[in-house]
Amino acid sequence: MFKRIQLFVFLIMVVGFLYIVTEFWGSWIVTAYSIFISISVVFISFLIFIENRNPSQTLNWLLVLAAFPGVGFFFYLFFGQNFRKRKMFKQKAELDLRAFRQVEGSRFLNQRELNELGDYQRQSFRLAQRLGHSPISFHTDTRVLTNGSESFPAMLEELKQAEHHIHLEFYIVRDDQLGNEFKDVLVEKANNGVEVRFLYDAVGSWELSNGFKEELKRAGVEMVPFSPVKLPFLNNKINFRNHRKIVVVDGKIGFAGGLNIGDEYIGRNKYYGNWRDTHLYVRGEAVRSLQTIFLQDWYYMTGKALLKPAYLSPEYIIENKGGVQLVAGGPDTEWETIKMLFFSLMTSAQQSIWIASPYFIPDTDILSAIKTAALSGVDVKLLVPNRPDKKIVFYASQSYYPELLEAGVKIYRYNEGFLHSKVMIVDQELASIGTSNMDMRSFHLNFEVNAFLYKTDSVEQLVTDFEKDLQHSTQLEHSRFLKRPIFMKIYESTCRLLSPLL
Repeated sequence: MFKRIQLFVFLIMVVGFLYIVTEFWGSWIVTAYSIFISISVVFISFLIFIENRNPSQTLNWLLVLAAFPGVGFFFYLFFGQNFRKRKMFKQKAELDLRAFRQVEGSRFLNQRELNELGDYQRQSFRLAQRLGHSPISFHTDTRVLTNGSESFPAMLEELKQAEHHIHLEFYIVRDDQLGNEFKDVLVEKANNGVEVRFLYDAVGSWELSNGFKEELKRAGVEMVPFSPVKLPFLNNKINFRNHRKIVVVDGKIGFAGGLNIGDEYIGRNKYYGNWRDTHLYVRGEAVRSLQTIFLQDWYYMTGKALLKPAYLSPEYIIENKGGVQLVAGGPDTEWETIKMLFFSLMTSAQQSIWIASPYFIPDTDILSAIKTAALSGVDVKLLVPNRPDKKIVFYASQSYYPELLEAGVKIYRYNEGFLHSKVMIVDQELASIGTSNMDMRSFHLNFEVNAFLYKTDSVEQLVTDFEKDLQHSTQLEHSRFLKRPIFMKIYESTCRLLSPLL
Protein backbone atom coordinates (compact mmCIF):
# COMPACT_ATOMS: atom_id res chain seq x y z
CA MET A 1 0.00 0.00 0.00
CA PHE A 2 2.85 2.41 0.84
CA LYS A 3 4.39 1.92 -2.57
CA ARG A 4 1.09 2.68 -4.27
CA ILE A 5 0.75 5.87 -2.22
CA GLN A 6 4.33 6.69 -3.18
CA LEU A 7 3.37 6.28 -6.84
CA PHE A 8 0.45 8.67 -6.46
CA VAL A 9 2.72 11.23 -4.80
CA PHE A 10 5.21 10.86 -7.64
CA LEU A 11 2.52 11.43 -10.26
CA ILE A 12 1.27 14.53 -8.44
CA MET A 13 4.85 15.83 -8.41
CA VAL A 14 5.08 15.25 -12.17
CA VAL A 15 1.86 17.20 -12.76
CA GLY A 16 3.11 20.01 -10.51
CA PHE A 17 6.43 20.11 -12.33
CA LEU A 18 4.68 20.35 -15.70
CA TYR A 19 2.53 23.20 -14.40
CA ILE A 20 5.57 25.17 -13.19
CA VAL A 21 7.46 24.56 -16.43
CA THR A 22 4.44 25.69 -18.43
CA GLU A 23 4.28 28.97 -16.54
CA PHE A 24 7.85 29.76 -17.55
CA TRP A 25 8.22 28.13 -20.98
CA GLY A 26 4.85 28.65 -22.53
CA SER A 27 1.96 26.63 -23.88
CA TRP A 28 3.92 24.65 -26.49
CA ILE A 29 4.97 22.22 -23.75
CA VAL A 30 1.33 21.57 -22.91
CA THR A 31 0.63 20.89 -26.58
CA ALA A 32 3.59 18.50 -26.83
CA TYR A 33 2.54 16.75 -23.65
CA SER A 34 -1.06 16.37 -24.89
CA ILE A 35 0.15 14.87 -28.16
CA PHE A 36 2.43 12.46 -26.28
CA ILE A 37 -0.38 11.32 -23.98
CA SER A 38 -2.83 10.94 -26.88
CA ILE A 39 -0.42 8.77 -28.85
CA SER A 40 0.39 6.75 -25.73
CA VAL A 41 -3.27 6.12 -24.92
CA VAL A 42 -3.99 4.98 -28.48
CA PHE A 43 -0.95 2.69 -28.45
CA ILE A 44 -1.79 1.19 -25.05
CA SER A 45 -5.43 0.71 -26.06
CA PHE A 46 -4.22 -1.24 -29.09
CA LEU A 47 -1.99 -3.42 -26.88
CA ILE A 48 -4.85 -4.13 -24.49
CA PHE A 49 -7.08 -5.25 -27.37
CA ILE A 50 -4.55 -7.57 -29.01
CA GLU A 51 -3.76 -9.25 -25.66
CA ASN A 52 -7.29 -10.76 -25.81
CA ARG A 53 -7.97 -10.15 -22.15
CA ASN A 54 -11.22 -10.80 -20.37
CA PRO A 55 -13.64 -8.20 -21.85
CA SER A 56 -14.36 -6.68 -18.43
CA GLN A 57 -10.64 -6.22 -17.79
CA THR A 58 -10.23 -4.61 -21.21
CA LEU A 59 -13.15 -2.27 -20.54
CA ASN A 60 -11.81 -1.38 -17.08
CA TRP A 61 -8.43 -0.39 -18.45
CA LEU A 62 -9.94 1.62 -21.29
CA LEU A 63 -12.12 3.45 -18.77
CA VAL A 64 -9.07 4.21 -16.61
CA LEU A 65 -7.21 5.55 -19.65
CA ALA A 66 -10.21 7.64 -20.71
CA ALA A 67 -10.94 9.02 -17.25
CA PHE A 68 -7.31 9.67 -16.29
CA PRO A 69 -5.42 10.04 -19.62
CA GLY A 70 -2.13 11.19 -18.10
CA VAL A 71 -2.16 9.21 -14.87
CA GLY A 72 -3.72 6.19 -16.58
CA PHE A 73 -0.74 5.96 -18.90
CA PHE A 74 1.65 5.57 -15.98
CA PHE A 75 -0.74 3.16 -14.24
CA TYR A 76 -0.71 0.89 -17.26
CA LEU A 77 3.08 0.91 -17.43
CA PHE A 78 3.33 -0.33 -13.83
CA PHE A 79 0.18 -2.42 -13.37
CA GLY A 80 -1.32 -3.49 -16.65
CA GLN A 81 1.13 -5.31 -18.86
CA ASN A 82 0.26 -8.99 -19.18
CA PHE A 83 3.02 -9.66 -21.68
CA ARG A 84 5.63 -8.34 -19.23
CA LYS A 85 4.29 -10.66 -16.54
CA ARG A 86 4.56 -13.70 -18.78
CA LYS A 87 8.08 -12.80 -19.85
CA MET A 88 9.32 -12.03 -16.33
CA PHE A 89 8.20 -15.32 -14.80
CA LYS A 90 8.37 -17.76 -17.71
CA GLN A 91 11.61 -19.34 -16.50
CA LYS A 92 10.38 -19.61 -12.92
CA ALA A 93 7.20 -21.32 -14.12
CA GLU A 94 9.19 -23.90 -16.07
CA LEU A 95 11.56 -24.58 -13.16
CA ASP A 96 8.70 -24.89 -10.67
CA LEU A 97 6.86 -27.35 -12.89
CA ARG A 98 10.00 -29.45 -13.27
CA ALA A 99 10.58 -29.39 -9.49
CA PHE A 100 7.04 -30.49 -8.62
CA ARG A 101 7.18 -33.31 -11.14
CA GLN A 102 10.49 -34.42 -9.66
CA VAL A 103 9.32 -34.23 -6.04
CA GLU A 104 5.63 -35.11 -6.24
CA GLY A 105 5.24 -36.90 -9.55
CA SER A 106 5.69 -40.39 -8.11
CA ARG A 107 3.25 -40.06 -5.21
CA PHE A 108 0.90 -43.03 -5.33
CA LEU A 109 -2.83 -42.87 -4.61
CA ASN A 110 -4.92 -46.00 -4.31
CA GLN A 111 -8.53 -46.33 -5.36
CA ARG A 112 -9.78 -46.68 -1.79
CA GLU A 113 -8.48 -43.22 -0.95
CA LEU A 114 -10.00 -41.68 -4.07
CA ASN A 115 -13.34 -43.29 -3.28
CA GLU A 116 -13.45 -41.34 -0.05
CA LEU A 117 -14.23 -38.30 -2.17
CA GLY A 118 -17.53 -37.65 -3.92
CA ASP A 119 -17.74 -37.14 -7.67
CA TYR A 120 -17.50 -33.36 -7.66
CA GLN A 121 -14.85 -33.51 -4.92
CA ARG A 122 -12.72 -35.76 -7.12
CA GLN A 123 -13.20 -33.25 -9.93
CA SER A 124 -11.90 -30.41 -7.74
CA PHE A 125 -8.98 -32.55 -6.61
CA ARG A 126 -8.00 -33.36 -10.20
CA LEU A 127 -8.18 -29.69 -11.15
CA ALA A 128 -5.98 -28.73 -8.18
CA GLN A 129 -3.44 -31.37 -9.15
CA ARG A 130 -3.49 -30.28 -12.81
CA LEU A 131 -3.06 -26.58 -12.02
CA GLY A 132 -0.91 -26.70 -8.89
CA HIS A 133 0.98 -29.95 -9.61
CA SER A 134 0.40 -30.91 -5.98
CA PRO A 135 -1.30 -34.27 -5.33
CA ILE A 136 -3.86 -34.69 -2.58
CA SER A 137 -2.55 -36.32 0.60
CA PHE A 138 -4.58 -38.63 2.80
CA HIS A 139 -1.67 -38.97 5.21
CA THR A 140 -1.52 -35.46 6.63
CA ASP A 141 -2.80 -34.04 9.88
CA THR A 142 -4.05 -30.44 10.02
CA ARG A 143 -5.27 -28.19 12.80
CA VAL A 144 -6.99 -24.83 12.51
CA LEU A 145 -5.33 -22.08 14.56
CA THR A 146 -7.82 -19.34 15.38
CA ASN A 147 -6.22 -15.91 15.66
CA GLY A 148 -2.67 -14.97 16.56
CA SER A 149 -3.15 -16.05 20.16
CA GLU A 150 -3.15 -19.69 18.99
CA SER A 151 -0.99 -19.38 15.89
CA PHE A 152 2.13 -17.58 17.09
CA PRO A 153 2.74 -19.65 20.26
CA ALA A 154 2.36 -22.80 18.14
CA MET A 155 4.84 -21.49 15.55
CA LEU A 156 7.39 -20.37 18.14
CA GLU A 157 7.18 -23.67 19.99
CA GLU A 158 7.86 -25.67 16.82
CA LEU A 159 10.73 -23.34 15.89
CA LYS A 160 12.31 -23.99 19.29
CA GLN A 161 12.14 -27.75 18.62
CA ALA A 162 13.90 -27.52 15.24
CA GLU A 163 16.90 -29.82 14.82
CA HIS A 164 17.97 -29.53 11.19
CA HIS A 165 16.42 -26.54 9.39
CA ILE A 166 13.87 -23.72 9.59
CA HIS A 167 12.36 -22.11 6.50
CA LEU A 168 10.24 -18.96 6.73
CA GLU A 169 8.53 -16.93 4.02
CA PHE A 170 6.41 -13.88 4.88
CA TYR A 171 4.95 -10.84 3.16
CA ILE A 172 5.26 -8.55 6.19
CA VAL A 173 7.85 -8.80 8.97
CA ARG A 174 8.03 -6.04 11.58
CA ASP A 175 10.72 -4.99 14.04
CA ASP A 176 8.38 -4.92 17.02
CA GLN A 177 7.68 -7.04 20.08
CA LEU A 178 6.39 -10.09 18.19
CA GLY A 179 9.00 -9.71 15.46
CA ASN A 180 11.74 -9.72 18.07
CA GLU A 181 10.32 -12.85 19.69
CA PHE A 182 10.75 -14.62 16.35
CA LYS A 183 14.17 -13.05 15.84
CA ASP A 184 15.45 -14.23 19.23
CA VAL A 185 14.37 -17.81 18.58
CA LEU A 186 15.92 -17.82 15.10
CA VAL A 187 19.20 -16.38 16.39
CA GLU A 188 19.38 -19.02 19.10
CA LYS A 189 18.66 -21.88 16.69
CA ALA A 190 21.17 -20.57 14.13
CA ASN A 191 23.82 -20.29 16.86
CA ASN A 192 23.12 -23.93 17.72
CA GLY A 193 23.79 -25.08 14.17
CA VAL A 194 20.26 -25.21 12.75
CA GLU A 195 20.00 -24.02 9.13
CA VAL A 196 17.70 -20.98 9.02
CA ARG A 197 16.48 -19.44 5.76
CA PHE A 198 14.20 -16.40 5.82
CA LEU A 199 12.54 -15.03 2.67
CA TYR A 200 10.63 -11.77 3.11
CA ASP A 201 8.89 -9.60 0.55
CA ALA A 202 10.92 -6.48 -0.19
CA VAL A 203 7.86 -4.24 -0.56
CA GLY A 204 5.64 -5.71 2.15
CA SER A 205 8.53 -5.53 4.63
CA TRP A 206 9.96 -2.21 3.47
CA GLU A 207 9.88 -0.87 7.07
CA LEU A 208 11.95 -3.75 8.46
CA SER A 209 15.06 -2.17 10.02
CA ASN A 210 18.58 -2.94 8.88
CA GLY A 211 19.51 -3.66 12.49
CA PHE A 212 16.91 -6.42 12.67
CA LYS A 213 18.21 -8.02 9.50
CA GLU A 214 21.88 -7.63 10.41
CA GLU A 215 21.43 -9.29 13.79
CA LEU A 216 19.92 -12.33 12.09
CA LYS A 217 22.64 -12.41 9.46
CA ARG A 218 25.42 -12.22 12.08
CA ALA A 219 23.95 -15.30 13.75
CA GLY A 220 24.09 -17.20 10.45
CA VAL A 221 20.50 -16.77 9.29
CA GLU A 222 20.23 -16.45 5.50
CA MET A 223 18.03 -13.37 5.13
CA VAL A 224 16.86 -12.74 1.54
CA PRO A 225 14.39 -10.14 0.18
CA PHE A 226 11.96 -11.32 -2.49
CA SER A 227 12.06 -9.24 -5.68
CA PRO A 228 13.73 -6.07 -4.36
CA VAL A 229 12.86 -2.88 -6.23
CA LYS A 230 15.73 -0.37 -6.47
CA LEU A 231 13.90 2.17 -8.63
CA PRO A 232 10.26 1.92 -7.56
CA PHE A 233 8.93 4.30 -10.22
CA LEU A 234 10.84 2.74 -13.10
CA ASN A 235 10.43 -0.97 -12.40
CA ASN A 236 7.19 -2.91 -12.88
CA LYS A 237 8.39 -5.69 -10.56
CA ILE A 238 6.87 -3.58 -7.81
CA ASN A 239 3.45 -4.93 -8.69
CA PHE A 240 4.21 -8.67 -8.38
CA ARG A 241 4.59 -9.34 -4.68
CA ASN A 242 5.16 -12.47 -2.61
CA HIS A 243 2.10 -12.61 -0.38
CA ARG A 244 2.85 -16.12 0.92
CA LYS A 245 3.17 -16.95 4.62
CA ILE A 246 5.06 -20.21 5.08
CA VAL A 247 6.88 -21.84 7.98
CA VAL A 248 8.51 -25.26 7.59
CA VAL A 249 10.39 -26.95 10.43
CA ASP A 250 12.66 -29.93 9.66
CA GLY A 251 10.49 -30.77 6.64
CA LYS A 252 7.93 -32.33 9.01
CA ILE A 253 5.86 -29.47 10.37
CA GLY A 254 4.39 -26.60 8.38
CA PHE A 255 2.23 -23.51 8.84
CA ALA A 256 0.30 -21.44 6.30
CA GLY A 257 -2.51 -18.92 6.47
CA GLY A 258 -3.32 -15.25 6.79
CA LEU A 259 -0.96 -14.06 9.53
CA ASN A 260 2.17 -12.01 8.99
CA ILE A 261 4.72 -11.30 11.73
CA GLY A 262 3.78 -8.07 13.53
CA ASP A 263 2.13 -6.82 16.69
CA GLU A 264 -1.12 -5.83 14.95
CA TYR A 265 -1.68 -9.50 14.08
CA ILE A 266 -1.95 -10.32 17.75
CA GLY A 267 -4.28 -7.45 18.62
CA ARG A 268 -1.73 -4.89 19.84
CA ASN A 269 -2.76 -2.10 17.45
CA LYS A 270 -5.28 0.34 18.97
CA TYR A 271 -7.00 1.12 15.68
CA TYR A 272 -7.63 -2.49 14.67
CA GLY A 273 -8.10 -3.91 18.14
CA ASN A 274 -8.90 -7.60 17.93
CA TRP A 275 -7.34 -9.08 14.79
CA ARG A 276 -9.52 -11.93 13.54
CA ASP A 277 -7.42 -14.29 11.46
CA THR A 278 -7.00 -17.96 10.62
CA HIS A 279 -3.87 -20.05 10.21
CA LEU A 280 -3.26 -23.76 9.62
CA TYR A 281 -0.90 -26.24 11.27
CA VAL A 282 0.21 -29.03 8.92
CA ARG A 283 2.01 -32.25 9.86
CA GLY A 284 2.71 -35.14 7.53
CA GLU A 285 3.01 -35.86 3.84
CA ALA A 286 1.60 -32.56 2.49
CA VAL A 287 4.40 -30.61 4.20
CA ARG A 288 6.52 -31.70 1.24
CA SER A 289 4.38 -29.59 -1.09
CA LEU A 290 4.72 -26.58 1.19
CA GLN A 291 8.46 -27.16 1.37
CA THR A 292 8.77 -27.40 -2.40
CA ILE A 293 6.97 -24.07 -2.82
CA PHE A 294 9.44 -22.44 -0.44
CA LEU A 295 12.50 -24.07 -2.00
CA GLN A 296 11.51 -22.94 -5.49
CA ASP A 297 10.96 -19.38 -4.30
CA TRP A 298 14.36 -19.57 -2.58
CA TYR A 299 15.98 -20.86 -5.77
CA TYR A 300 14.36 -18.06 -7.78
CA MET A 301 15.95 -15.42 -5.55
CA THR A 302 19.30 -17.06 -4.70
CA GLY A 303 20.07 -19.60 -7.44
CA LYS A 304 20.63 -22.24 -4.73
CA ALA A 305 18.96 -25.58 -5.50
CA LEU A 306 17.91 -27.48 -2.36
CA LEU A 307 15.63 -30.23 -3.64
CA LYS A 308 17.32 -32.84 -1.47
CA PRO A 309 16.02 -35.70 0.72
CA ALA A 310 17.12 -33.84 3.85
CA TYR A 311 14.42 -31.26 3.14
CA LEU A 312 11.82 -33.45 1.42
CA SER A 313 11.26 -36.39 3.78
CA PRO A 314 8.09 -35.57 5.75
CA GLU A 315 6.32 -37.76 8.25
CA TYR A 316 3.74 -40.19 6.92
CA ILE A 317 0.55 -40.10 9.00
CA ILE A 318 -1.08 -43.53 8.70
CA GLU A 319 -4.45 -42.91 10.33
CA ASN A 320 -6.01 -39.66 9.22
CA LYS A 321 -9.37 -38.32 8.14
CA GLY A 322 -9.80 -36.58 4.80
CA GLY A 323 -7.45 -35.13 2.21
CA VAL A 324 -5.12 -32.13 2.09
CA GLN A 325 -3.57 -30.23 -0.84
CA LEU A 326 -1.15 -27.30 -0.62
CA VAL A 327 -1.40 -25.30 -3.84
CA ALA A 328 0.66 -22.32 -5.02
CA GLY A 329 -0.68 -19.60 -7.29
CA GLY A 330 0.98 -16.58 -8.81
CA PRO A 331 1.98 -14.63 -11.91
CA ASP A 332 4.41 -17.43 -12.78
CA THR A 333 1.66 -20.01 -13.39
CA GLU A 334 0.18 -20.73 -16.80
CA TRP A 335 -3.34 -20.58 -15.41
CA GLU A 336 -4.91 -18.42 -12.70
CA THR A 337 -4.66 -21.32 -10.30
CA ILE A 338 -6.29 -20.07 -7.10
CA LYS A 339 -9.08 -18.27 -8.94
CA MET A 340 -9.92 -21.35 -11.02
CA LEU A 341 -10.02 -23.55 -7.94
CA PHE A 342 -12.32 -21.09 -6.18
CA PHE A 343 -14.52 -20.98 -9.27
CA SER A 344 -14.65 -24.79 -9.43
CA LEU A 345 -15.62 -25.09 -5.77
CA MET A 346 -18.31 -22.43 -6.10
CA THR A 347 -19.90 -23.90 -9.21
CA SER A 348 -19.90 -27.40 -7.70
CA ALA A 349 -21.61 -26.31 -4.46
CA GLN A 350 -24.85 -28.12 -3.68
CA GLN A 351 -25.87 -26.53 -0.40
CA SER A 352 -23.68 -23.71 0.83
CA ILE A 353 -20.77 -21.37 0.07
CA TRP A 354 -19.36 -19.44 3.02
CA ILE A 355 -16.64 -16.88 2.31
CA ALA A 356 -14.57 -14.74 4.67
CA SER A 357 -12.29 -12.20 3.03
CA PRO A 358 -10.87 -8.85 4.16
CA TYR A 359 -10.63 -7.61 0.56
CA PHE A 360 -13.46 -8.48 -1.79
CA ILE A 361 -12.92 -7.28 -5.37
CA PRO A 362 -13.99 -10.19 -7.58
CA ASP A 363 -13.51 -10.35 -11.31
CA THR A 364 -16.39 -11.15 -13.64
CA ASP A 365 -15.98 -14.94 -13.41
CA ILE A 366 -16.01 -15.12 -9.61
CA LEU A 367 -18.80 -12.57 -9.33
CA SER A 368 -20.94 -14.57 -11.76
CA ALA A 369 -20.23 -17.83 -9.93
CA ILE A 370 -21.31 -16.33 -6.60
CA LYS A 371 -24.49 -14.77 -7.98
CA THR A 372 -25.44 -17.89 -9.95
CA ALA A 373 -25.01 -20.06 -6.86
CA ALA A 374 -27.19 -17.74 -4.77
CA LEU A 375 -29.87 -17.54 -7.48
CA SER A 376 -29.84 -21.36 -7.62
CA GLY A 377 -30.78 -21.59 -3.96
CA VAL A 378 -27.32 -22.24 -2.54
CA ASP A 379 -26.80 -20.63 0.87
CA VAL A 380 -24.13 -18.00 0.07
CA LYS A 381 -22.72 -16.01 2.97
CA LEU A 382 -20.02 -13.35 2.62
CA LEU A 383 -18.20 -12.16 5.75
CA VAL A 384 -16.26 -8.89 5.39
CA PRO A 385 -14.74 -6.30 7.74
CA ASN A 386 -16.82 -3.49 9.17
CA ARG A 387 -13.69 -1.40 9.68
CA PRO A 388 -11.43 -0.63 6.69
CA ASP A 389 -7.66 -0.77 6.69
CA LYS A 390 -7.46 0.21 2.99
CA LYS A 391 -10.27 2.64 2.28
CA ILE A 392 -10.20 2.51 -1.52
CA VAL A 393 -10.42 -1.28 -1.44
CA PHE A 394 -13.13 -1.17 1.22
CA TYR A 395 -15.39 1.14 -0.78
CA ALA A 396 -14.64 -0.62 -4.07
CA SER A 397 -15.89 -3.80 -2.37
CA GLN A 398 -19.14 -2.09 -1.39
CA SER A 399 -19.88 -1.32 -5.03
CA TYR A 400 -20.47 -5.05 -5.57
CA TYR A 401 -22.91 -5.44 -2.68
CA PRO A 402 -26.15 -4.30 -4.36
CA GLU A 403 -26.04 -6.90 -7.13
CA LEU A 404 -24.97 -9.60 -4.66
CA LEU A 405 -27.80 -8.76 -2.27
CA GLU A 406 -30.23 -8.70 -5.19
CA ALA A 407 -29.11 -12.25 -6.11
CA GLY A 408 -29.73 -13.46 -2.56
CA VAL A 409 -26.21 -13.39 -1.12
CA LYS A 410 -26.18 -12.74 2.64
CA ILE A 411 -23.48 -10.20 3.52
CA TYR A 412 -22.21 -9.79 7.08
CA ARG A 413 -19.91 -7.16 8.53
CA TYR A 414 -17.62 -8.31 11.32
CA ASN A 415 -17.77 -6.01 14.36
CA GLU A 416 -15.21 -7.45 16.80
CA GLY A 417 -12.09 -5.76 15.41
CA PHE A 418 -10.61 -6.33 11.96
CA LEU A 419 -11.44 -9.43 9.92
CA HIS A 420 -8.38 -10.76 8.05
CA SER A 421 -9.36 -14.43 7.63
CA LYS A 422 -9.16 -15.80 4.10
CA VAL A 423 -11.47 -18.80 4.16
CA MET A 424 -13.99 -20.46 1.87
CA ILE A 425 -16.17 -23.40 2.95
CA VAL A 426 -18.32 -25.34 0.49
CA ASP A 427 -21.12 -27.66 1.61
CA GLN A 428 -19.39 -27.84 5.01
CA GLU A 429 -17.14 -30.55 3.52
CA LEU A 430 -14.54 -28.76 1.40
CA ALA A 431 -12.60 -25.69 2.40
CA SER A 432 -9.78 -23.38 1.40
CA ILE A 433 -7.59 -21.55 3.88
CA GLY A 434 -4.49 -19.58 3.02
CA THR A 435 -3.09 -16.27 1.85
CA SER A 436 -5.33 -15.53 -1.13
CA ASN A 437 -7.96 -12.84 -0.78
CA MET A 438 -11.11 -12.84 -2.88
CA ASP A 439 -9.74 -10.09 -5.07
CA MET A 440 -8.09 -9.48 -8.43
CA ARG A 441 -4.67 -8.80 -6.93
CA SER A 442 -4.54 -12.26 -5.37
CA PHE A 443 -5.93 -13.87 -8.52
CA HIS A 444 -3.66 -12.17 -11.06
CA LEU A 445 -0.63 -10.55 -9.44
CA ASN A 446 0.47 -11.92 -6.07
CA PHE A 447 2.34 -15.11 -5.24
CA GLU A 448 -0.08 -16.98 -2.95
CA VAL A 449 -0.40 -20.37 -1.25
CA ASN A 450 -3.63 -22.03 -0.10
CA ALA A 451 -4.49 -25.29 1.59
CA PHE A 452 -7.49 -27.13 0.17
CA LEU A 453 -9.13 -29.47 2.66
CA TYR A 454 -11.47 -32.36 1.87
CA LYS A 455 -13.66 -33.76 4.70
CA THR A 456 -11.04 -33.21 7.39
CA ASP A 457 -11.64 -32.35 11.04
CA SER A 458 -10.20 -28.93 10.20
CA VAL A 459 -13.15 -28.24 7.91
CA GLU A 460 -15.47 -28.89 10.82
CA GLN A 461 -13.49 -26.42 12.93
CA LEU A 462 -13.67 -23.80 10.17
CA VAL A 463 -17.45 -24.23 10.09
CA THR A 464 -17.66 -23.73 13.85
CA ASP A 465 -15.44 -20.64 13.73
CA PHE A 466 -17.42 -19.12 10.85
CA GLU A 467 -20.69 -19.58 12.74
CA LYS A 468 -19.14 -17.88 15.80
CA ASP A 469 -17.95 -14.99 13.64
CA LEU A 470 -21.48 -14.47 12.35
CA GLN A 471 -22.62 -14.00 15.95
CA HIS A 472 -20.26 -11.00 16.16
CA SER A 473 -21.40 -9.57 12.83
CA THR A 474 -24.23 -7.45 11.44
CA GLN A 475 -26.11 -8.60 8.35
CA LEU A 476 -26.62 -5.97 5.66
CA GLU A 477 -30.24 -5.23 4.80
CA HIS A 478 -30.72 -4.79 1.07
CA SER A 479 -33.33 -2.05 1.33
CA ARG A 480 -31.34 -0.01 3.86
CA PHE A 481 -28.07 -0.40 1.98
CA LEU A 482 -29.64 0.97 -1.19
CA LYS A 483 -30.55 4.17 0.69
CA ARG A 484 -26.95 5.20 1.32
CA PRO A 485 -26.16 8.75 0.11
CA ILE A 486 -25.57 9.40 -3.58
CA PHE A 487 -22.08 10.79 -2.93
CA MET A 488 -21.17 7.46 -1.33
CA LYS A 489 -22.37 5.56 -4.39
CA ILE A 490 -20.29 7.84 -6.62
CA TYR A 491 -17.23 7.32 -4.44
CA GLU A 492 -17.71 3.53 -4.48
CA SER A 493 -18.04 3.55 -8.27
CA THR A 494 -14.88 5.62 -8.60
CA CYS A 495 -12.98 3.20 -6.37
CA ARG A 496 -14.34 0.29 -8.41
CA LEU A 497 -13.10 1.97 -11.59
CA LEU A 498 -9.61 1.77 -10.09
CA SER A 499 -10.04 -1.94 -9.31
CA PRO A 500 -7.46 -3.07 -11.94
CA LEU A 501 -4.85 -1.29 -9.81
CA LEU A 502 -5.89 -2.51 -6.34
